[in-house]
Amino acid sequence: MTTRRPEHEPVQERVREREEFRAARDFLLGHRADYEAACEGFVWPRPTTFNWALDWFDPLARGNDRTALWIVEEDGSEAKSSFETLRRRSDQVARWLRGHGVAAGDRIVVMLGNQTELWETMLAAMKLRAVVIPATPLLGPADLADRVGRGRARHVIVRAQDTGKFADVPGAYTRIAVGGAPSPEWLAYEESAGAGEEFTPDGPTRADDPLLLYFTSGTTARPKLVEHTHVSYPIGQLTTMYWIGLRPGDVHLNISSPGWAKHAWSNLFAPWNAEATVFVHNYTRFDAARLMAEMDRCAVTSFCAPPTVWRMLIQADLSALRTPPREAVAAGEPLNPEVIEAVRRAWGVTIRDGFGQTETSVQVANPPGAPLKTGSMGRPSPGFRVVLLDPVTGEPGDEGEICLDLRERPVGLMTGYEGDPERTAETMAGGYYRTGDIGSRDEDGYITYIGRADDVFKASDYKISPFELESALLEHEAVAEAAVVPAPDPLRLAVPKAYVVLAAGWEPGPDTAKALFAHSRAVLAPYKRIRRLEFADLPKTVSGKIRRIELRERTAQGGGTEFREEDHR
Repeated sequence: MTTRRPEHEPVQERVREREEFRAARDFLLGHRADYEAACEGFVWPRPTTFNWALDWFDPLARGNDRTALWIVEEDGSEAKSSFETLRRRSDQVARWLRGHGVAAGDRIVVMLGNQTELWETMLAAMKLRAVVIPATPLLGPADLADRVGRGRARHVIVRAQDTGKFADVPGAYTRIAVGGAPSPEWLAYEESAGAGEEFTPDGPTRADDPLLLYFTSGTTARPKLVEHTHVSYPIGQLTTMYWIGLRPGDVHLNISSPGWAKHAWSNLFAPWNAEATVFVHNYTRFDAARLMAEMDRCAVTSFCAPPTVWRMLIQADLSALRTPPREAVAAGEPLNPEVIEAVRRAWGVTIRDGFGQTETSVQVANPPGAPLKTGSMGRPSPGFRVVLLDPVTGEPGDEGEICLDLRERPVGLMTGYEGDPERTAETMAGGYYRTGDIGSRDEDGYITYIGRADDVFKASDYKISPFELESALLEHEAVAEAAVVPAPDPLRLAVPKAYVVLAAGWEPGPDTAKALFAHSRAVLAPYKRIRRLEFADLPKTVSGKIRRIELRERTAQGGGTEFREEDHR
């Protein structure tokens, strides 16, 4: 059976808008190695009505038996779903959800792992015009109460093993469990298999209808609610497709946990925009050798991972991967140059950085074929006008806050912060979207990341970028991870203090501290040198970002075993 569109929708207009999307996609595919031409010729599709699941995925999937989703489990078992299978299953799920009260505009907390049901649910929700609130299974009851409450959720879809977390989450919401209903108040997702396969949408999808509501990871404050529409992520991720270098028929591996924006970027929209296979390797504990073995066996052609994973990979024998991916990219936080060089030596592949946020798709990146500059995260993506504004004067320049010019508003930008018009107005003030990140631009237009505006600090009246100092520390073989924050100092007001996680084979203590202080003196200017050091695990958000605010608070309070440079010369 096939999905039926409402008869009152203008068919010709719908087809035209779908073809505009395809044309924009094909343009980027055709200029994947010509950055200048891509930027000059790319035009965002701006449809008035658009439903990515109905208007793009379904026509692509109908009768298409190529593998769309390939999940390999830790025990070696695997599940493959074709494009056609996912089209039919998402129709069934949409029809079943509608029968249980899910309607257009309803908000659904979706808390699933990397399992087939997640992709079925995302497609089904789009077809219903429901609003998805993605949630990682790592969340506890307090976080879930916040999402259900502030998100005004009317339904939740969760793994059976996580249903107990909702025992104390108040609200009148439909409870749906994947993996069997644990009690009568929960519906069993598996019952959707008995639903009919013919699904008829109940109305057109406006381009500005909300689709996703993300709770940001909250490194400094309570999570914000980022709202995306049926175009801002589905169409906006054309730039992500371009940055990664995806092609039809690729097998794309993106290491990201469900519930976070990067999962939607690179495990849903970007690969299926390119007609590529989404590949997932599920594991409970990271094993570099096993990951590379699966990449070889399954012929992964493109690979995206956060810096933490890349840093763990270079601790392993990279030569174990006999057939490296054609494309390798990193996102989440800037990647340190020494990691890029280690992978280049072993695989002959250069990791290409990209910069984006939950609020946007990829804004700045190094696309395939473009010259790279060590330490730079690249140049503005096609369709994005990036301006660096001086944080004090607000004037454009070659260093400042990374901002997007809203005179040509990119499609891949959020609507705003749901329920917080003041924050939205502040972020969009003066005709610019303000990222809160600081960067510098060279004469060729390449932008180098300096740090979050609230992470950069002054020592002896010199401006210090924690990222630059962390990168320098990571050049030493003893350092697996590092985070730098200001430490109070009676003479300089503040000095750089490093929290260090050691690589295997190194012991915390005065000898290792002495070696790291010596390294700091050798590679950093005097005003940038690490003056204090502590060996400790780094606090992180559930999405893996370092919580420097917590380290700053810990430093201000004192405690812990701290080593000082003046004592270890």
